Amino acid sequence: MSSDSNLKTLLIVEDDIGLQSQLRWHFDQYNVVIAGDRESAIAAVRQHEPEVVLQDLGLPPDEEGVEEGFKSVQEISRLSPNTKIIVVTGNHDYENAVRAVALGAYDFYQKPINTGTLDLIVQRAYHMFSLEQKHRQLQGAHVSPLAGVIASDHQMLRVCKTVEKIAPTSVTCTFLGESGTGKEVLAKALHQLSPRSENRFVAINCAAVPENLMESELFGYERGAFTGANKQTLGKIETAQNGSLFLDEIGDMPLPLQAKLLRFLQERTIERVGGRVEIPVDVRVICATNKNLDAMVAEGTFREDLYYRICEMVIDIPPLRDRQGDKILLARYFFENMAPGLNNIVSGFSIEAAEAIEAYPWPGNIREMENKIKRAIIMCDGKLLTPEDLAIGVTEELSINLRHVREHAEKNAIIQALSVTDGNYSLAAKMLGVSRPTFYNLISKYDITL
Repeated sequence: MSSDSNLKTLLIVEDDIGLQSQLRWHFDQYNVVIAGDRESAIAAVRQHEPEVVLQDLGLPPDEEGVEEGFKSVQEISRLSPNTKIIVVTGNHDYENAVRAVALGAYDFYQKPINTGTLDLIVQRAYHMFSLEQKHRQLQGAHVSPLAGVIASDHQMLRVCKTVEKIAPTSVTCTFLGESGTGKEVLAKALHQLSPRSENRFVAINCAAVPENLMESELFGYERGAFTGANKQTLGKIETAQNGSLFLDEIGDMPLPLQAKLLRFLQERTIERVGGRVEIPVDVRVICATNKNLDAMVAEGTFREDLYYRICEMVIDIPPLRDRQGDKILLARYFFENMAPGLNNIVSGFSIEAAEAIEAYPWPGNIREMENKIKRAIIMCDGKLLTPEDLAIGVTEELSINLRHVREHAEKNAIIQALSVTDGNYSLAAKMLGVSRPTFYNLISKYDITL
């Protein structure tokens, strides 16, 4: 087997030794890996990550049957969904071929083997793998797991997954996060994914409305309820009928109004200021705050009963400084959206600017980044944005080293494999696609103890 790392990898899953030799010799333009059973095939996929797999269905211990081959197709598809599996079936075995495709195979070929025809099928599989890989790379330029959300960080992707799961329900949820982390964007995405998406999304910033006006803003008022109330006016809650009500910065809501909001959440009815009629309202309530509600409850500045009402589901949004890979991703997104209308000369970021973006802690989060990118585009006199254009006060160089990043990822993978296998070194090594001696060396290298 050739060890040239530039060669494409072809995994051949076949228990017939004669056919193994024939196929290895014929496909000498590839880095050929041979597996004689399902277990070794899975190990080979983990270790070599082949682009294409030639899979025979008749594998030991069931050489005369096909179930072991089907299991292999399923496991490879689950482990490496982008890999192209070509199933080799017996002559006139069309039903099994179709079943294999339904289980995740890319294509099939019926014996007896004609190497010319098989060559074409394998080449087509590699071509398709290459096209799909390029498509994924283009899509990955701007990762948008939810409408309006740009993210690749695993914490943010988990947040987006949670939003997707709770969107179809009516659960009241609260987004917790620093100012500028995108709480309203996520609230809107939640609304758009919900059954209420055809109706209104109504937002109110509890910190921006004066205390003496907050009640009438939320609940509305009747004509003559107070000086200047010349007509009946609907409040934000009533306006959001059959839609979603977003209470931003709910931690700033005055205590007297918290009691009235609690009553609404319990009864789902409101009374307008100056009115006596109870009005039923059907809205989904979404809240957000940058305050520590637990601490406020302990201090007595936020009602405990209201806290439990609005926190049926709590979603923590990480600050931008903790989102790996998202800073430069967001910076490029803002640049590409704003540059055409502000400065047609500038074409991107200098290396120094990109490093500064990664190193800067972004205390104002995404909102601060958007403002700084906009300012930089306007102020830039050259073709590339500089740290000076961005006005980022970074004093330390970006600390990044590929070896350190790789070692950190390797150590975490080993710990995870040992946890999953309950400390079984043999199974953990097999899961990671390395030999036992290599695994022991890695354990010693990273001084891992469980």
